[in-house]
Amino acid sequence: MRQQVAAAGVVAVLALAGCSQSGSGSASNPSPSGGCPLTISDAWVKAVDSGMTAAFGTLKNTTDQTVTIDSATSPAAPMLELHEVVTGTDGAATMQPKAGGFVLDPGTTTTLAPGGEHVMFMGVSTPIKVGDEVTVSLHTTAGAECTMTAPARTFTGGNETYAPSMPGMDSPSQSPMGDMGSSSQSPMPGMDMPTP
Repeated sequence: MRQQVAAAGVVAVLALAGCSQSGSGSASNPSPSGGCPLTISDAWVKAVDSGMTAAFGTLKNTTDQTVTIDSATSPAAPMLELHEVVTGTDGAATMQPKAGGFVLDPGTTTTLAPGGEHVMFMGVSTPIKVGDEVTVSLHTTAGAECTMTAPARTFTGGNETYAPSMPGMDSPSQSPMGDMGSSSQSPMPGMDMPTP
């Protein structure tokens, strides 16, 4: 199974090599004109057996124009969404889809991190084990595609809840951490910093 995730990632990386970025921890130079307008560093994904997980990293807009990431894809999951965590009036942290996507003004950096903006994987059916490398493609409104390779790590959970309107988020069996409770206000696991 680990080989299937890795093989799918290799195929995707080779197909998109013109705009790929490294997730190894140091920023890469942007691709030539028409390629990826971002450098991506420190990418990682939470290891999980099935259900949901998330990808994180640092994105830098290397252009003189605003870049908006409006979607993401990965061979590791059939559905990915751009999410954010917000604090409600009751003080509880709630995860929800990020309206408008991730917007990076010229020359700015955005950090995708636990407890903040992140790329949510839903419907993971093949385990993502510690050490696996997961390919994630970020798509911009201008039609560019930026691919990052994110190594899988373990990390422990936080106390975010799902926004009640998020479809497919109310089943405990979909949690990457097991039983999260029986309502759509279930705690979102894994929003602390990773264990390398």
